[in-house]
Amino acid sequence: MLSLNKIAKCLLSNSRTFQTSAAVKHDALYNHRDTKEDNLDIKFKFTDDNKKRIDAILAIYPEGHKRAAMIPLLDLAQRQHGWLPISAMHAVADILNLPKMRVYEVATFYTMFMRKPTGKYHVQVCTTTPCWLRGSDDVLSCLKKKLNIGVGETSKDGQWTLSEVECLGACVNAPMVQINDDYYEDLSTKDMESIVDDLKNGKTPTPGPRSTRYASEPINGLTSLKEEPYGPGFQVRPDL
Repeated sequence: MLSLNKIAKCLLSNSRTFQTSAAVKHDALYNHRDTKEDNLDIKFKFTDDNKKRIDAILAIYPEGHKRAAMIPLLDLAQRQHGWLPISAMHAVADILNLPKMRVYEVATFYTMFMRKPTGKYHVQVCTTTPCWLRGSDDVLSCLKKKLNIGVGETSKDGQWTLSEVECLGACVNAPMVQINDDYYEDLSTKDMESIVDDLKNGKTPTPGPRSTRYASEPINGLTSLKEEPYGPGFQVRPDL
């Protein structure tokens, strides 16, 4: 039989080093930590108008399935408060008669829910491949300089929050950013500066492409479907 010393030497001689993946960085908050802005002593209550909206939302869902209204109610709470504190999540859990953990699971899964104080204008810059190829790095650098904040930061005046996000679904019109509920597409750094200046001056920039196109059509004109469609029976066998 092998002695314990020999077994230990054998294990050590065949040991493999452990490797860990790189830490993933993101500006979203997944674990709650009490702060002066977000703790259970700060109460949250839906406004009377939002209570009417809640009743209308819940009426959409049949009995036994009201929990499906969780995302709309969390969104409503966030729009009222500006971001989503833990007391707002508890309010949603109480309305839906759910364990609080069920609400935590949803609120920390979707990055659309902001778990820390967020500026009046939440600027989300897409840096996924199509936008990156079309200059999203320049757009992001422009915003950092213009707003004087980094990714994941909020300006001292509480007006701006800057986030770097994955695909926002406007790849044809890259590069693009989302500011609150509006998309701004086909951007240059000059366009981005103009949009920020308008918002700072209380104006509402027109959403959509900043180029010559109306939507997502080819920027240099149609490349297909340029002729009238053929009539019925085109290229069908003559004996039919």
